[in-house]
Amino acid sequence: MSEVHIINHPLIQHKLSIMRDKNTGSKDFRKLLMEISLLMGYEVTRDLPLEDKEIETPICRMTAKEISGRKLAIVPILRAGLGMVDGLLSLVPVAKVGHIGLYRNEETHKPVVYYCKLPEDIQKRLVIITDPMLATGGSSCDAITMLKERGCDNIRLMCLVAAPEGLAKVQETHPDVDIYVAAVDEHLNENAYIVPGLGDAGDRIFGTK
Repeated sequence: MSEVHIINHPLIQHKLSIMRDKNTGSKDFRKLLMEISLLMGYEVTRDLPLEDKEIETPICRMTAKEISGRKLAIVPILRAGLGMVDGLLSLVPVAKVGHIGLYRNEETHKPVVYYCKLPEDIQKRLVIITDPMLATGGSSCDAITMLKERGCDNIRLMCLVAAPEGLAKVQETHPDVDIYVAAVDEHLNENAYIVPGLGDAGDRIFGTK
């Protein structure tokens, strides 16, 4: 079974509280999401493998450390996942970025795929999927399945807020994918929105409602 990592750093919790406030505008919402994504990125990448490298400081030669093994790819689920990309790129500027376009059918609450563009070597990379909201889990599960069909076997899911229902679905469908969240909320309402949540993340990021 995959692990759920709840990243409850005080700075993350403080910034998330401001994002939840309905009076927070799109400009501040976007900025806070980028900042939280950067802070979460430290934990998501905590166990990246290291290898020795010989360098010379201004004083002497030494054996230093550098990241080894697989390179990273960041794959946001459009639209809202885009808001988490810049924070991760500020940590790992050389990471490649793919895009998966999914939207939720308002009647069935099931995801519909409309776009997929990924790096050619995606199967050789550690893939971090980003989506601020893990509600029903449908979009995340479909995105993970699409990546696995393209040969990816090292995938992590990074979300801001999750519902227990979404966590359970991802863990049941993809027990090999660890999930990183800043908060686990109470439940989903009749419209499949997270309670208490923060509303529609995409609309709040881009000011479309």
